[in-house]
Amino acid sequence: MLKKIVFGILGLLVFGLIGLFALVNFSSPRPQLAFDDPYHTERAVLQAKEYAVAAGTPWATDAAIAVLENGGNAVDAAVAGVLMLNVTFGEAAGFPGVAPVMMYDAQTQEVKSYVGAGTAPKKATIELFKERGHNKVPDFNILSQLIPASPDVLIRLLQEHGTKSFSELIEPAIKRAREGFPIHHTMAKNLNLSLVERLGYSFLLPTAAEVYFDNKWWLPLQKKDHFKRPKLANTFEELAKAEQQALANGANRKAALAAVRDYFYKGPIAEKITKLHQEKDGLITAEDLANYQSGWEEPLIGHFEEYTIYTNGTWSQGIVLPMALQLLEGVDLKAMGHNSADYVHTLAQAIDLTMADRQVYVGDATFGNVPINTLLNKNFASERRAKIEETAFQKMPAPGNLEGSPAMEIEEVKTTRSSKEPKNMLKAGDDTSQIVVVDKDGNAVAITPSDFPMSPMVPNTGLTMGIRMTQFSLNPNHANHLAPGKRPRITPHAAIVFKNGEFFMAFNTPGGDMQAQALLQVFLNIAVFKMDIQMAINALRLRSVNFPSSFDPEDYQAGILTLEQSLYDKVSEELKERDYQLKAYPDWDNKFSAVGAIIKSEGKISAGIDPRESGTARGK
Repeated sequence: MLKKIVFGILGLLVFGLIGLFALVNFSSPRPQLAFDDPYHTERAVLQAKEYAVAAGTPWATDAAIAVLENGGNAVDAAVAGVLMLNVTFGEAAGFPGVAPVMMYDAQTQEVKSYVGAGTAPKKATIELFKERGHNKVPDFNILSQLIPASPDVLIRLLQEHGTKSFSELIEPAIKRAREGFPIHHTMAKNLNLSLVERLGYSFLLPTAAEVYFDNKWWLPLQKKDHFKRPKLANTFEELAKAEQQALANGANRKAALAAVRDYFYKGPIAEKITKLHQEKDGLITAEDLANYQSGWEEPLIGHFEEYTIYTNGTWSQGIVLPMALQLLEGVDLKAMGHNSADYVHTLAQAIDLTMADRQVYVGDATFGNVPINTLLNKNFASERRAKIEETAFQKMPAPGNLEGSPAMEIEEVKTTRSSKEPKNMLKAGDDTSQIVVVDKDGNAVAITPSDFPMSPMVPNTGLTMGIRMTQFSLNPNHANHLAPGKRPRITPHAAIVFKNGEFFMAFNTPGGDMQAQALLQVFLNIAVFKMDIQMAINALRLRSVNFPSSFDPEDYQAGILTLEQSLYDKVSEELKERDYQLKAYPDWDNKFSAVGAIIKSEGKISAGIDPRESGTARGK
């Protein structure tokens, strides 16, 4: 009896404290700033004559436009925009994270892909994870951190194709980080944690909680709250000073930029990263950072009617877009009618068939025989097209049968018929960010930066190391299995499209496994249904989850198709007759991604940006 009384009193005290903190939530709001958030606002297509930018936050767009106005080129503008995204959308696009790049050089008429995913540390083996009791790479854990890629990406772009100094391009981001900005809708949504979640987050990741909640876990973040990143500003200033010091010592522009890269990968920042890993029994060493290399690669190429689609290599899911388009080529989509039940069914089937091939065959091609030529062959696409059925797939369909390429047994994937989506603190995978730039000379750059504060941040730096190691499989027979020095098959990617042999469009999007699905639908809206770029982006979307999540192979909702509400209302009855398990979300929900795109055709530039997030498009 005494024990019950004691536990009862303790319970009342705990609930009393929680109630007190809940009261504080409403009685002590954070200071706010005026802000006309573009989220969910109607947008007209942007028409420009000289240049255009579409980016994930208004501040990133403004930073890129300012560079173009000051004589910079598309690379300069894109770098300035990414650095601003690292500040104003840092929970979705951390500076040390991933940053896939697609670039079109108008002078050489060459399309190039830059490998924007880091590598696994040398110590990272499947055996090590198994020995530590993990059947998958855990998030909220130091073990989920990949070698940083984005700093290398930005410096190499500037060295080889830029004209401005790193110091000049990072200055607006430093200023914004110090002065702060109002929290926009998507940031508020990403960080919309309950009281208990904020307490747990503060316990699991105290450095990240300090950055994002200012150590006030009892106080939620709201839209328009005044948010600052002073420690990130300090880190950015250190990087800028490394360049300035090198120039003062007589270095040329490229050598001074190399000094910035060295400051990160070999200097004081590397020391802080390795110290963090030593203290928390992580895997990244000074050797991993100092030896990190990346570079340009030949893009993957697919075709759809008069269009040629270029995208990043198989260290990303970029291949899904051209594969799905080639599967759909020859199908009379226009006759079905846009977003009719027949059209939605056909797209869902094409997505599921392509994702089954992605799941089984796609991974870092430098570590295995990824059958790229077969996957992008139109004969293979024709074989897969023949697998389209009259009714819904009740689970992920079988992959294409490629002779000489052993397929992983998909039956070992855990499935669920639940229509409830797993709840992940910080909504990992729902976000990322993006920037697309076309300059006055016709150069185009699309960068898709990402990474989330779901692992320990580097103390006193403001740097988010991300959780991209979670996109590896710990199944040694999987094409995307973990190995030292290997790149995981990350979800972010970008794409460039030619029409009749000439540059036509650059586009990308956040959204995890939805990214390729969104790009597919936007492209078809333009190519098949002749929508302008903004109409194509605004149009309602479907999203299949009928395959294992790239972030968690057990997050697999077999047979589930999700639709934006108005589309659900239009086609759900017919789709249910085809045995679909459906789930609806509000219209323009960012679970359906947030595409940014720029078209240049017949000497005219048009740009669009998705109302599903808080991005903007501007041009001149």
